Amino acid sequence: MLGFALLLCLATDASRLTVAQDGSADFKTVQAAVDQASLSGAAIFIRPGIYHEKLVVHKAHIQLRGTGSDASKVVLSYDDSAGTAGGTTKSASVTVAGEDFYAENLTVENTFSRTRALTQEGSQAVALRISGDRSVLRNVRFLGFQDTLYPTGKPSRIYFADCYIEGNVDFIFWDARAFFENCEIHALAHPVVYITAQSKLHAEEQSGYVFHHCRLTADPGAKSVYLGRPWRAYSTVVFLDTKMDLKLEPEGWHEWEHDGKPSLPTVFYAEYKSSGEGANPSRKQLSEVEAKQFELTTFFEGWNAAEVH
Repeated sequence: MLGFALLLCLATDASRLTVAQDGSADFKTVQAAVDQASLSGAAIFIRPGIYHEKLVVHKAHIQLRGTGSDASKVVLSYDDSAGTAGGTTKSASVTVAGEDFYAENLTVENTFSRTRALTQEGSQAVALRISGDRSVLRNVRFLGFQDTLYPTGKPSRIYFADCYIEGNVDFIFWDARAFFENCEIHALAHPVVYITAQSKLHAEEQSGYVFHHCRLTADPGAKSVYLGRPWRAYSTVVFLDTKMDLKLEPEGWHEWEHDGKPSLPTVFYAEYKSSGEGANPSRKQLSEVEAKQFELTTFFEGWNAAEVH
């Protein structure tokens, strides 16, 4: 199988596809381009516009590249929810299952809660559900409310660099190994905000989230903000060198009992060199040696996702 970086270098005219809504490119929808892509992959260049489509990527080596560096100009958008679609998984605006996926310079959004009551039943509304191993996303904006970003698949390694992620309840959730580098994580206005709800079920399971050199921000209307709560009993989340420019509840983490048992005694929640208004040294702090266990290539078992462009 071709390495992802090599695939890009060897791209032929047949593996380079273009999308534009006005008909001036190879395709008018992103899904049509994905469907046409060969099994060896394709680089799909998307011109500015709002693409209202429910996108599914099952093929490996698919690249979605917004043209230009402004991620707000190329928008993959849909309006669905757990209530309307028949489950949280089905609500995703974009679903990626193929390995070696790459995306850059675009926005993925689920607009379901934008004009609806915050407490509406079934309002879990995923922007991106992604499970493909060795996935890389650069300069991508993820817009939603509850359950915005859904990185899943226990063996999957997913790298987010220079991204913007917003939401209010459990808005980064489930069980992949996800590494967030230089990202802004933004809490939207809500009575109670949980940034993460990581779902590691067993102690030996290789999953967790690492936030490295990220920045946490919030709307003024975000009242009680927590770093997260455990979707499962061995939830694992680590913040390294993160600037917490928001007011957090001092304890940082909220309990979530499962089967009548507390989960906080078995989770792994820790920080290293947090700064800003939300930093609190009374929360679990890592030593320098412990923090090295969560560096990118170590966390991803030798795969250096930062080299993939």
